[in-house]
Amino acid sequence: MTIAETFAASRARGELALIPYLTAGFPNRTRFVEALLLVAESGADIIEIGIPFSDPIADGPTIQRSSQIALAGGTRLERVFEDVAALRLRQPLVLMSYLNPLLAFGRERLFAQMRTADVAGAIVPDLPVEESDDWGAAAREYGRDLVFLAAPTSTGARLREIGRRSRGFVYAVSLLGTTGARQTMYDGLPGFLSRLRAATSLPVAVGFGISSPGQVGALRGLADGVVVGSRLVAALDAGEDLGALVRSLKTATRAENGTTEAQRHREKSE
Repeated sequence: MTIAETFAASRARGELALIPYLTAGFPNRTRFVEALLLVAESGADIIEIGIPFSDPIADGPTIQRSSQIALAGGTRLERVFEDVAALRLRQPLVLMSYLNPLLAFGRERLFAQMRTADVAGAIVPDLPVEESDDWGAAAREYGRDLVFLAAPTSTGARLREIGRRSRGFVYAVSLLGTTGARQTMYDGLPGFLSRLRAATSLPVAVGFGISSPGQVGALRGLADGVVVGSRLVAALDAGEDLGALVRSLKTATRAENGTTEAQRHREKSE
């Protein structure tokens, strides 16, 4: 399925789309591939694969460390394409990479390889939306989705521009700061997501700081999907039961009889 079809199917089931994140090549090539298969079997709807980079400015210490280990182990973008192409997972795969490695790889070559390896989309957090024309055109040429990030500080005009240029979904940054597990979510998140939804008809997936089933469940009614990254990377590093963790997160995406965060927010406003 495409990214759009996956979100539509999750919505039809009354669920958030669960998007686990893994750092490519971490903790080593073999275990990364094993982890990729495991999260795919345990409830992932879409899988985000982080391409390790030496200066990951948007990432917190957990993902920074995983990137350093993956780079030291020889992880390169070409190898990542080889690994995912061999798996042919049913879930759409989305690369998350900073711009420099992609420039070094080559834009046309990137999207051609994504098509060959059946990678559905790319997230480039340091690609300014105003400078993305060539990247967006190349993505469309090869039938790939280019996903942009929206921040709580973004103006209404900028949110509309992000929504106009994104394909597949819009990635909503849930907090002010870098990635990393948090105990609580940003108080202004419901209002931000409401502004973002007014600016685009695309599905909205929330990431950064989401680490527990309770936080995932709180997003039902506010978003279409949820990205969990640092918590999974830390679990993989610590030898936790990754499959059980992903299953618990997926269970939390499903509608329950209890009050959702969206309902609580509306009641608070009335």
